Amino acid sequence: MGDQHHEGWEALLDGFERRTTAAHAQGGAERLARQHAKGAMTAIERVTALLDPGSFREIGTFAGMGIGAPRDALVAGHGLIDGRAVLVGAEDATVQGGSIGSAGMSKRARLAVLAAQERVPLVMLLDGAGHRVSAQPERQRPAPTDLSLLADLAGVVPTIAVVHGASAGHGALTAPLCDLVIMVRGQGQLFVAGPPLVAAATGEQIDKESLGGSDVHLSSGVAHLGAADDREALLLVRRVLAYLPANTATAQPPSSSRPLTQIIPVNQREPYDMTQVLDAIFDAGSVLEVQDRFGTSLVTAFARLAGVAVAVVANQPMVRGGALDADAAAKAARFIDLAAAHGLALILLADNPGVIPGAAAERAGALRVAARMFVAQHRHPGPKLHVTLRKAYGFGSSMMGQNPYDGQTVTLALPDATVGAMPARGGADAIAADDPTRQRLADLEQGGPWRQADTMSYDEVVHPHDLRQALIDSLRLGSARGARPTPHRANLRP
Repeated sequence: MGDQHHEGWEALLDGFERRTTAAHAQGGAERLARQHAKGAMTAIERVTALLDPGSFREIGTFAGMGIGAPRDALVAGHGLIDGRAVLVGAEDATVQGGSIGSAGMSKRARLAVLAAQERVPLVMLLDGAGHRVSAQPERQRPAPTDLSLLADLAGVVPTIAVVHGASAGHGALTAPLCDLVIMVRGQGQLFVAGPPLVAAATGEQIDKESLGGSDVHLSSGVAHLGAADDREALLLVRRVLAYLPANTATAQPPSSSRPLTQIIPVNQREPYDMTQVLDAIFDAGSVLEVQDRFGTSLVTAFARLAGVAVAVVANQPMVRGGALDADAAAKAARFIDLAAAHGLALILLADNPGVIPGAAAERAGALRVAARMFVAQHRHPGPKLHVTLRKAYGFGSSMMGQNPYDGQTVTLALPDATVGAMPARGGADAIAADDPTRQRLADLEQGGPWRQADTMSYDEVVHPHDLRQALIDSLRLGSARGARPTPHRANLRP
C-alpha cells in the first residue's frame, strides 16, 4: 500500500514539476536573451530585485498554461519591502509581448482585490502591449476590471506603477490610476496606442520614444519620477514606500549646513533655488522631489523632519518668481490629496506673487485649478504647517495655506515676509494711485510681517536659523492629534 501511495504521488509531482518548469521558462531562452541584450531585466528578475531577499510568494503561477502562455504574461504575488507586506504584478514582455489575456486580467483584478482587502501597497511593473488581440474572440465573463478596482484603491493603500518598457492600451492606463508613476529613461513608454495604430488612425508617423517616452510624460505630468535603469527604478519604489505611511526613521541633521540667510535674498525680485532651502530644513538625504519637470514653479516632495515623514509643497522662485499656474496647482492638489490619504503631515513653504495672470493662464483654467488646490490644502485633515519665507500675495497665499484659522497647526513667517492682495507696484498701477498712495502701499509692503503678527495672522515670526527647530517642535504638537488618513478621496486621481 505504501508503494502504491508513493507511485501515485510520484506521478502527480512529476506533472507538477513539468508545469512549474514550463511556467518558470517564461518566453524561452531566446526571448530572455533578447530582453537582457537591450539592458532590461526580466519580469521575475524585477520582482526579485524589488522585494526583500527570499520573500516573494507567487500566485497564479499556472495561469495561461492551457494556451501556452506561461503565467499568462504576468508574474504576480506578494512579498516584503523592508519587512512590510506588499503585492506586486510584473508584465512579462517575453510572453506574447506582455499582453493581457483573460487569465492575466483575472490576476490583475485579484491583486487589486487583495490590496484593498488586506490593506497593503500594490506595485505594478509595466512592460506590455495591452489587451491580447488573439484573446478577443474568447467569451469574457462580466467581472470588475483591475482599472475600476485601482480607482477604488485611491487613498486606501499606496499604489505605484513602474514603466519598464513599452506599455499600451489597458496596461498603460494602470499608470495614471496609481498614486505615483516611475519611468525608466530610454526604455519605458506609455501611450493609448502604439505607433502602428497611430499611423493607421491619424496618418502620423512617430516612433515609440517620441510618442510616449519618459521625456514626454515627465513633462506631461503623467509620470512623477525618472530612473536611469530598471534597478534604480525599483530602488525608488522602495524609497517612496518608506514615506507611505509616515516613517519613524532615525532623525538626521539637514543635508545642508548653509544658513537660510545665505540662500534666501532679501530682495524679493531676486530668485533663489527652493531645493536648497529644503536641503537646509529637512533631514539629510530625505528629500525626494516628485514631478520635477511638470508645474515647475512649485516643488512637491516627500521628506523627513526629525525622522518623521512629511509632504512638502513649496514655491520655486527660480521659475516665474514662484507664480502659480494651472499645471503647478494641479500637481500640488493631487500631491496634497495623496498626503492626506496616507496620513502625512503637510508643510507649505510660500514665496509667490500669486496666481499667474494673462490670457494664456485664463484659457488654461488657472482659476479653476487654483480653487482645486485651495480646497485640497483646506481639507487636509492632519498636521499642517505654513511658513511665509519671503512673500505671499493674493489667492496664491491662500493656496499655500497662509489664511489665518485654516486648520494650521502653526503659521510662521520669516522677518522678511510680506503679504497682501497684490504687490505694491501692481496694486498702485491697478488703481492709478497718486504718489502719496503709492508711497503708503510701498511702506506697508516693506513693513514685513509685523502687522500680521500683531493681529495673530501669524502665530510667530521666527529667526531663519531657528526655522527647522520651530517646524520640528510644531510637528510634535500636531502629532498629538495625528494625521487622520482620508480613504476614498474622490479627487485623488486626475
